[in-house]
Amino acid sequence: MKEKKIEAYFCKRVREAGGLTRKFVSPGVRGVPDRIVGFPKGVFAFVELKAPGEKPRPDQQREHNRWEKLGFRVYVVDSKAAVDVVIDYLVFLGE
Repeated sequence: MKEKKIEAYFCKRVREAGGLTRKFVSPGVRGVPDRIVGFPKGVFAFVELKAPGEKPRPDQQREHNRWEKLGFRVYVVDSKAAVDVVIDYLVFLGE
């Protein structure tokens, strides 16, 4: 399965769960996560979408680490099952 299909599924599931997601683009900064996602009660995270079995590149991992050091969640998702787990967890945090 391609990353594009996982990303489309992710966006659909976020909407169904009552959240918002936006493509994250930061000109001049390489490796930023693919998506910003938010749910009620201030639940906020970054999501890196990958094709099955793929891992973040070194520049992506560095950027993820920067956000995590500030206390933000960064999830790497490489399957529809992983999408479901992450979204269910974020929704749970907002309950």
